[in-house]
Amino acid sequence: MKNLRNSVQIIGYVGNAPEVRELNGGKMMARFSVATHEFYKNAAGEKVENTTWHNFVAWGTTAKYISQYVAKGREIAVEGKLTNRSYEDKNGEKRNVTEIEVNNVLLLGKKD
Repeated sequence: MKNLRNSVQIIGYVGNAPEVRELNGGKMMARFSVATHEFYKNAAGEKVENTTWHNFVAWGTTAKYISQYVAKGREIAVEGKLTNRSYEDKNGEKRNVTEIEVNNVLLLGKKD
């Protein structure tokens, strides 16, 4: 049960090309977003699509892998954990961000 704590699994489509940076000391970081889609019928019987965007951050060798193989529109499966951070924007306002820290990535769908 220990592995179930703070565990997130998402299958969806990458929204934009991952933003990859090499930080001081040579550590790599990648940020990207993934869209998931749910379909249901409303009370009138009409098909409705609900899209949710999820923000991800990856570090080290996982970030390097993402930079090489993950592209906009690619279907992927991601496993990670929820993280929260805060920062001050350029106007001095405090912003809170919830994102998923990537542990594993699996490429799905057709090969590009």
